[in-house]
Amino acid sequence: MTSSMDESLQAVRAAFARLARENTGLTDIDQQIMRAFEQLMLGRPEITDGRTSAVNIAAEAGVSRASYYRSPVAAVIKGILSSPEARRPASDELRQEVVRLKQSERELRREKSAEIRELRATVAAYANQIQILALRNAELEADTRRLHAQLAGKQAGVVKQLKGARTATGSSPVQP
Repeated sequence: MTSSMDESLQAVRAAFARLARENTGLTDIDQQIMRAFEQLMLGRPEITDGRTSAVNIAAEAGVSRASYYRSPVAAVIKGILSSPEARRPASDELRQEVVRLKQSERELRREKSAEIRELRATVAAYANQIQILALRNAELEADTRRLHAQLAGKQAGVVKQLKGARTATGSSPVQP
């Protein structure tokens, strides 16, 4: 048994001793509940899965939940379990760790889903831009082919090729 578990068990026993001093009329049911709680704190359940819950304590003690809740021991146990320095059995700590890890996993999955949605939206935007640019490029290539064909065919009145450079006065030579 670990030293922290020994300290917790001593704290439990001290709380139960204080309860016994304050309430001289503790019943057999109260004694059963105290023994059951100590068993659960030691990690030695006989009937239940070992969690330190009201249902498990009542089951280990062999009493109804109503009897457990009516007992003055229930208030002491609730105080013990709610104190931050109370050490629970390893199985309870592991269950709490599993719950924490599941919550963390859910949060990571939520973040991953949000990131994937954002990336898909970005990809869609880029795909749209690429499509627009591809269409514009095809349009420009068609214009270029048409202009090259006009130049090669020397179609009259469409495009004329300049033959000479401008003169020093800034006027261009006259075409016949």
